[in-house]
Amino acid sequence: MFTTMMDRPLLVSSLLWHAENVFADRVCVSCDGDRGDREFTYRDLGAATRRFAGAFDNLGIRFGTRVATLAWNTFEHLVAYYAVPACGAILHTVNHRMSPDHIVYAMDKAEDEVVLIDADLLPVLEDVLPRLSRVRHVVVFGAFDGIAPIASTTVTRWSFDQLLHDAVPIGEFPEFDETSASSICFTSGTTGLPKGVVYSHRSTVLHAMAISASGGVAIDGSRSYLLTTQMSHVHSWGVPHAGVLQGARLVLPGRHPSPAELLRITTEQTPDVFVGVPAVAVLIRERFDVVPYLHVLGSLRTLWLGGQAPPSGLVNWWAAHGVSTVNGWGMTETSPMGTFSHAPTNHGRPLPLFQVRIVDEEGRTLPWNGFTTGELQVRSPWVTGTYLDDDRTADAFDDGWLRTGDVAVIHPDGQVQIHDRVKDLIKSGGEWISSVELENKLLLHPTVLEAAVIAVPHETWQERPVAWVRLTGEVTDDELRTHLAASLPKFWLPDSFVRVGQIPTTSVGKLDKARMRQLWREDVV
Repeated sequence: MFTTMMDRPLLVSSLLWHAENVFADRVCVSCDGDRGDREFTYRDLGAATRRFAGAFDNLGIRFGTRVATLAWNTFEHLVAYYAVPACGAILHTVNHRMSPDHIVYAMDKAEDEVVLIDADLLPVLEDVLPRLSRVRHVVVFGAFDGIAPIASTTVTRWSFDQLLHDAVPIGEFPEFDETSASSICFTSGTTGLPKGVVYSHRSTVLHAMAISASGGVAIDGSRSYLLTTQMSHVHSWGVPHAGVLQGARLVLPGRHPSPAELLRITTEQTPDVFVGVPAVAVLIRERFDVVPYLHVLGSLRTLWLGGQAPPSGLVNWWAAHGVSTVNGWGMTETSPMGTFSHAPTNHGRPLPLFQVRIVDEEGRTLPWNGFTTGELQVRSPWVTGTYLDDDRTADAFDDGWLRTGDVAVIHPDGQVQIHDRVKDLIKSGGEWISSVELENKLLLHPTVLEAAVIAVPHETWQERPVAWVRLTGEVTDDELRTHLAASLPKFWLPDSFVRVGQIPTTSVGKLDKARMRQLWREDVV
């Protein structure tokens, strides 16, 4: 027997349709520095999206055309999020913080033909453009006057504002197979060249619905989300899709927002949910402590962190200001949300339709008992099943499951607790040491602002831990070891402590332990 249900495709354009028809008058804001804080409604977003799509013939954008963005969290970028995939083209969000070589690799692998870019990021593109033979059009967001011409005779430069002004908006967006590609994102490439993940319309819509469901993230149309996670990386954790679907108020912080600017936005635009990585939350805390902003955190109720487990000291500071911390886990490969916790821990339950398991080194499935550790593997309709034209695919999957590279335990109630990355575990004298647990304990010391622990080679013990710390005051190595020895085995204590003004981070704000190991090998710290 066949179903009697309508066969309607799950398309990104359907998310926008819902917002512009059901939540048309809901007001969002794009905070754009010199251009000021610009309010827009979902009716405005729909109109601009249809008008921009009307200009695609001029840009040679057709079904399947790859369109790159090098852009901040702005209204224009949000328009691109919908206009490009809604017409069947493929949006490639490029993280401008990647190295030039990685940007070239990603854009070449994606076969980008059009680039949408914020004016202040043009130098990033100019640096790599001679190596990008397929790019034919560059569309500039923001002020166009005074921008030097692009140094290429084969590339045409356009003004986004002018394109919108001249375009005839399209009426209905086309329909096509929901498994068609909607967007591309590359991993941050901390252990080699970045790997490409191609999301489908179906996976994007299902992910948006999953993070809107109660019991998980529960994106709520009655709430206001300050979105500091980069829209250039993993769909800004899915909020630009789920937030639009739910009609939530989105507060986009604009071009290169500083901690002080984020505090200003919080004061004037009164979001109640802050979405970002722990590193940004730390910078805001530092700025607040230097120049306290009266009532600046009064509107905030929830700090949604991801990327890595938040340190308890940071969680406690925000709690003292009336802000509770929630935490999510995921990867570029998982769109990215996989698990979510309403407690500030590094574990949470899987989202609906997201399956998890842990396996041992022989690939045997391990029990969910809360203490047996293994490699975390996952599968879901929004988890990638391969990488974009990459021979590393074979090693990343196990019988239909994605190997995450995380060491974890799963509790009987389904809560996943991440212990460490497989590559970051330290094996000393045949015993395992968790770098994450060492970091968390170090962060409990009152003088430690940030901490990262890496393994370094040792003639006798194979590997030993070395801690990198950023401090707020004077403290000796022995005092730090005494602090750790109160709760950790003696052989876990770091052999040395590297005091730095800044701990290396990746292009998405995570600890860059590959870089730390390189600096250690080169004896420059």
